Amino acid sequence: MPAEPSHPLLSESQRRVAGFAITLFAALGSIALLITAIVVLGRLLAFFSGVLWPLAFAGILALILRPLVKQLERRLKLRRLSSVALLYGVVVVLACGVLLLILPPLITQIIDFFGYLPTLWQNVSRYVAANYPDWVTLLEKYMANPRVSKMVDGIAAESQLLLGQALPTLGAAFGGALDLFAFFTNLAIVPVYLFFFLLMPEQSADDLGRHLTFLRPRIREDVVFLTREFASIIESFFRGQILIGCCMGVLLAIGFTLSGLKFGLVLGLALGAFNVIPYLGTILGLVVTVPLAFFQPGGDWRLVGLVLVVQAVVQFIESWVLTPKIMGQSTGLHPMTIMVAVFFWATAFNGLLGMVLAVPLTAFFVTAWRLAKQKYFDSEHA
Repeated sequence: MPAEPSHPLLSESQRRVAGFAITLFAALGSIALLITAIVVLGRLLAFFSGVLWPLAFAGILALILRPLVKQLERRLKLRRLSSVALLYGVVVVLACGVLLLILPPLITQIIDFFGYLPTLWQNVSRYVAANYPDWVTLLEKYMANPRVSKMVDGIAAESQLLLGQALPTLGAAFGGALDLFAFFTNLAIVPVYLFFFLLMPEQSADDLGRHLTFLRPRIREDVVFLTREFASIIESFFRGQILIGCCMGVLLAIGFTLSGLKFGLVLGLALGAFNVIPYLGTILGLVVTVPLAFFQPGGDWRLVGLVLVVQAVVQFIESWVLTPKIMGQSTGLHPMTIMVAVFFWATAFNGLLGMVLAVPLTAFFVTAWRLAKQKYFDSEHA
């Protein structure tokens, strides 16, 4: 009796659907694992932030200052300890000189600025009430609604929580004397960490391969390459951003002061410091300086125009002169990608640390993806 022909369990179309479903579930599972890892890492960083941010800050400064130490060693024929000590001495002398010149007016403007904020708010309120009474009436009508009032209170509470996460300095300042003491203690330990980081002999990324003998040679080469790339991205990005932020801060301070903006010195330097995080200084500058220019004593649309011109000129100098000359194309990221990355990593790492590391982390993952695509995915279809 002839054997009956065997039929496959699934038809061709069913196998394609099953294969697509398995691939989709595998991709979703990989994405879920990656998101979970990022969330867990963010929570760990937030929990141990008091310990980690001084180390991270000192490590970044060490990467930036290490070439200066090597120059001192080579040109002055000094040992590493003498070079680091000389560098510390020069930095202390320069810092003291700069502080003696700008610290008195800077402190005065900071105190006056915070003291002027209630007056600024009163000026804004009076202007809106005098020129837009219908809007004030409409706002009061809606604020009388309990649901709207509850929603506004919730938004205010969330904003306060976000501010405390994004600006740990302010969170520490309002969190009690003990938290404030802990913050300044961590800040004071940064020079100590930096001193020992600079004393450490420079380790090449190639040396890492000797400690990864448990990996296959191909994977070991990739790990060493990515480690070298990440260190290079961190070093070039922060060195360039700090230098650009200093230049922008000086230009903004000069421009604001000459235009007649109140507190121009402190606002310009502060916005320059915030520009270490891409676009943050520009956004804060527009939010703070435009209302101040209009509502300060003697302020008008002419002063607003001058302030906007100053910011536009400085932004033009940053985009077309400073960044190409100092950083070149070190990250190769589109401006929209940078903005999305800043918000993404700020959410993932709960605030300021994620915003600071957003660009180098994104550039690193882009580099890792290109390497994986070139060596593993493209080779499979070759």
